[in-house]
Amino acid sequence: MNLYLLTAGIIAAMTTVGHFAYGRRHFLKPVLVADVDAGAKAVMHCIFHYVSVFLILSSLLLLSCGFEAISKMQSFGVLLFIALNFSLFAIWQIYIGFMSELEAPFKRLFQWVFFVLVAGFTLAGALLS
Repeated sequence: MNLYLLTAGIIAAMTTVGHFAYGRRHFLKPVLVADVDAGAKAVMHCIFHYVSVFLILSSLLLLSCGFEAISKMQSFGVLLFIALNFSLFAIWQIYIGFMSELEAPFKRLFQWVFFVLVAGFTLAGALLS
């Protein structure tokens, strides 16, 4: 059992649940009822679900690797890919937070914390174990 990858998988799964619960309520629903172009709404709806698919698949893969259902040799590249994605998600969200005009941006854009944790534990699990 790889505890780093298991931890990353659990955090990623919690992030996925939060995405569907909090994100759906506080992001997707308001976007879908906002007074913006129907095409923009459709694109944002698709993007929400693209992220959903990525989070689900990443969680499942991290948990599978954590329980060593997939060998380290077969999973190494995809683990680096997942860690890189989550790292870039975090970096981009922090950048947007600093550059935005939101009041208390890191209260509203808090997901970067989970992205950093998943990326860090994934890297540790891929490189140290």
